[in-house]
Amino acid sequence: MSKICIFVVAALLGGMPAAEAGVTAAEAEALKGALTPLGAERAGNAEGTIPSWTGGYSTVAPGYKPGDPRPDPFADEKPILTITAANFTAYADKLPEGAKALFKAFPDYRMNVYPTHRTAAAPADVYENVYRNATRAHAVREGLSSGVEGAAGGIPFPLPQSGLEVVWNHLLAFWGAAREAHLSTYVVSAAGNVDLGARYREVADFPYYAPGATPESVGSYYFKTRHIEDAPPSKYGEAYLAWQPLNIARTKFAAWRYVPGERRVRRGPSLSYDTPDPDASGFETLDEYYIFFGGPDRYDFKLLGKKEMYVPYNNNRLYQRPVQEILGRGHANPDDLRYELHRVWVVEGTLAAGKHHVVPRRRLYIDEDSWFALYSDSWDEEGRLWKFGHGTMYLVPDLPAIVLGSQFVYDLVLGGYVYGFAFNGDPIQYKVTPPHPESTYTPETLATEAIR
Repeated sequence: MSKICIFVVAALLGGMPAAEAGVTAAEAEALKGALTPLGAERAGNAEGTIPSWTGGYSTVAPGYKPGDPRPDPFADEKPILTITAANFTAYADKLPEGAKALFKAFPDYRMNVYPTHRTAAAPADVYENVYRNATRAHAVREGLSSGVEGAAGGIPFPLPQSGLEVVWNHLLAFWGAAREAHLSTYVVSAAGNVDLGARYREVADFPYYAPGATPESVGSYYFKTRHIEDAPPSKYGEAYLAWQPLNIARTKFAAWRYVPGERRVRRGPSLSYDTPDPDASGFETLDEYYIFFGGPDRYDFKLLGKKEMYVPYNNNRLYQRPVQEILGRGHANPDDLRYELHRVWVVEGTLAAGKHHVVPRRRLYIDEDSWFALYSDSWDEEGRLWKFGHGTMYLVPDLPAIVLGSQFVYDLVLGGYVYGFAFNGDPIQYKVTPPHPESTYTPETLATEAIR
């Protein structure tokens, strides 16, 4: 049996040895055969309900201009299955724990399941980098929980051998080299009241995916972002800058915040760990951005295997809907969400020795085709299922890619939820751009741009 087959069998059995280095050149050849260039199984499932991957979706709509709302290529499809509070137990093995909790709590909660489309794609240079990374990516000397070396321009571990490798694939999944967007965060109370937590202009760069990036040229930070708030009025002009390091043992998370009343830039909390998100009224922590974000070093991550699940996918219709129609009492409007059957990696993190986090146990469900986490289940210190992170996948054929878009984070104990990274109704939606100048992400520029 080849080592590639051993990887798959071991994953299904729930136990894999941790790996500190890449696979062999012979093993990497699977990325040109049995596996897609990003490391997913190229074949469909035996039942035919998951099709084979044939290259993804890269058809740009006629007349499309960068930043325009992207159409839903599957708008005419009808659901092939509806999962409800009355029948969800029949599909329990394909649902996250958080979704099961919502079915139990709300009789009107449902999932409309549509035909599966394997739309994930990436540019040719990303595929080439993934192939190179397979044999050269490895843990930093401080250990894989601290960072990755020897990789650039593509996910580092296309043939993962441990939970941490899968988590790093999610953290380094492909969003493009840079973007600009106008985003909002909404908070929905247990009583159903909707408040705008923040609206902000975002600029983001991924030096890890800069054109021509190599392991030597990437630098210390794989992601930089700048937020400048323009609503609500009480937060107008507040701004935030954050840098995410590739090696958290050697390089600190860097963040700065500008407060208009003080007219100065101060060091801020890093976009990581369990610092509460100030825009989300306590419904999410900063490492719940993008389902899971920042440093993975507070957890021991175990790879539980790969399985088929109903997941939010090809959700372009969602971003065309008015927010007031999406945000219902207790949960999002099921009519606006599209679910499909896909294979996901399941990784569970438990609190590492000597570490602290308000979420001592969390489970991530990571798409095999794109490597983005689609769901998260989180338990509190009393062992109660507490949080449910629910992503949505946005098809961006002009990259081409499918990326993690807007997300919901539900508080299953107190009720209520937050809807973040929302760009519904905005005339500029997730604009793919060339990399921005380095000066974009300095504290001095942060103050200048926030004052404008």
